[in-house]
Amino acid sequence: MRIWYADLVVSTRLNRYHFAHMIWALFLIFQTSAAWERVVKAQRNLGPLLVLYLLPMMLLVAVVNGFGLVKWGEPQAGLFHYIHKSTAGEAVIFEAAHSLLTLLAIVVCGVLIKILGETFHGRFTYKQTFTMVIYVSSPMFLLRLLDTVPAITPWVTWGIGIVLSIKVLHQGIWFVMQPAPPNAFALYFMSSLLLVAATGLERFVTAWYLVGHIPSAADFVSHLAAHLPF
Repeated sequence: MRIWYADLVVSTRLNRYHFAHMIWALFLIFQTSAAWERVVKAQRNLGPLLVLYLLPMMLLVAVVNGFGLVKWGEPQAGLFHYIHKSTAGEAVIFEAAHSLLTLLAIVVCGVLIKILGETFHGRFTYKQTFTMVIYVSSPMFLLRLLDTVPAITPWVTWGIGIVLSIKVLHQGIWFVMQPAPPNAFALYFMSSLLLVAATGLERFVTAWYLVGHIPSAADFVSHLAAHLPF
């Protein structure tokens, strides 16, 4: 039997939700229409979607990037360029904060897209908008794995990731929210802008911190890390 990438997004095997299987959902990039069809047919509730899909992806990115901060560090801005290597405690605190910011960006997008949809006389649910935003975020999580490489600027990974996410969003609007045809493009365009603004702000804050432009936050993180048992 032929196995499609899209089948791996919400196949029955994923009812067991082994950690590694979550990564296959990123193939929404390559089998976009078929993947969205599977997502819609699955009708997953928000609880399982958050706990068994979103959080494992966030955890994977946090672990990989945290390892990179400790092992290879991050180039610092200033007159004398140098690489700052975080301690394990600093990496844990930063990645926890980064994950919370990412989750906040997803929540903001989900809420605002629902409100935006209602301005176009559509009746959408939080389940629809959050399902769409969570899956649409998959390409950005994939590209964020490259943040581990110090030579790659965070804005490059975000830029590529957001372009792919907007591509996936185009199909997601139709399959998940099913807006009236006259309003579909306007809803897609405005949703794209919201996605760019929310994730761009999150990227700006974290990238600014990593290159040393927020010394007060860095001192606070170092102080907290000093009290951790590792």
